[in-house]
Parts: sequence; C-alpha cells; structure tokens
Amino acid sequence: MPDPAKVLGFAAFSGVGKTSLLKRLIPLLRQQGLRIGLIKLSHHHFEVDVPGKDSYELRQAGAEQVLLCSPRRWALITELEQPVEPDLERMLVQLDRAALDLVLVEGFRHAPFSKIELHRPSLGHPLLYPQDPNIIAIASDVPLSKPASSAEPARPDIPQLGLNQPQQILAFILHWMRTEQTLDVEPDGGEP
Repeated sequence: MPDPAKVLGFAAFSGVGKTSLLKRLIPLLRQQGLRIGLIKLSHHHFEVDVPGKDSYELRQAGAEQVLLCSPRRWALITELEQPVEPDLERMLVQLDRAALDLVLVEGFRHAPFSKIELHRPSLGHPLLYPQDPNIIAIASDVPLSKPASSAEPARPDIPQLGLNQPQQILAFILHWMRTEQTLDVEPDGGEP
C-alpha cells in the first residue's frame, strides 16, 4: 500500500493571499506529476450546490447526507445538526490519501502540522512563526529582518521565500517532500 500523502499547510491572517498563491502553485505541482488534494477551512457559511438544483432541494428537504455524482466527479455534502468547529484530523480521513502525493491545507493555522507562513508586513499582522514551531518557512512579499525583541525568539535557520515567486515556493516544497520529516497529522490524532 502506498504511503499516504504528505500534508502541508499555508498559514496566514485573512487577506494575505493564501488562495491566490495556491491557485498559482497547484498547476506547477501538477506539472511535476504530483497528485494534489486540498482542504480549505472556511469561517463563513457556504453552499456547494445552488438553489433550484436537485441536490440543493433534497438537502433542504431534510437529507442529512447528499452524494452528488457524475462520470467525472462526485461530492459528498453532510449537514451537521449542531455546529462544530472543523477538525483537520476528521477532514483528512475524508480524503483518499493513498491516491494523493500531497495534501495542501489552507487554514487550520493552530493545528500541529508542517506549514509555510504567508506574510505581508504592510498589513500590520504579527509573524506567526515565533510562536509556532511547525512553521517550516516564511513566504513574504518583502525580505524580513530577524526579530529584534526578546518576545520573538529568533529562528535564524527558517527559510524565507518570495510570496510572489511561486517557482521558488515550488522548489522549496519539492525539496521538503524529498528530504524533511513532516509533522504529518495522522487520523488517530497522533504524529507518525
């Protein structure tokens, strides 16, 4: 049985450009022959089917799970009786990780797994990496200086990448996939 896909997150405050970067990176990763999965955490109410379509109407009628399928794709929509904060481990078991090489995760920035931090100093948000040992690199739109205050412990070895240089980020990810031990999230909640 093939090894399950590695899991790599992109952590940032809202508005930094996680989705924009992923839209540029995924085709580059696919060109390398990688099979990519994606989990995106949304803090908003969302619909994946639209009013007037059968799947939407049947879910609105009370179906708790709706599996929509065609010869080209399928999607499972599950309604939750009570709101529950999404959990990365529960979401990962929904994917067929044996059929993937890499799962990219947008969000779940507080979960303990390998992540690249995206940062735009002009937005005024603090860096996440000083408090998160799972951040393996920082992609910023400008070069960052090393932390000056003792409140931000320096990690001089953390790689800095160009946020607007997807080829550089691609090279980092490929190197990471080949050489690094990941803090991969396992379905049982533990690390490998």
